[in-house]
Amino acid sequence: MPTISMFFGIIIRMYYAPGEHNPPHFHAYYGEHKATFLMDTLELQKGGLPKRQLRLVQAWAEIHREELNADWELAMNGEEPCRIAPLQ
Repeated sequence: MPTISMFFGIIIRMYYAPGEHNPPHFHAYYGEHKATFLMDTLELQKGGLPKRQLRLVQAWAEIHREELNADWELAMNGEEPCRIAPLQ
């Protein structure tokens, strides 16, 4: 699963396996914490992160929503997603 962004110790990843992982989502990792976020609502789907990191991931995703959607399209076509700028 390629890393598409990293910021403040948070790693964002997205699988690229056509048709296997609907609905559209991405994964966030922070230390021993893992979380999956739905791309349409940016809600936590599975797992968990500390409150501050949860807010940072959701803020990053809101800023980069179009790029995340473009990466999802690539992933569903079996192509590796592109890197997305970190939150600064």
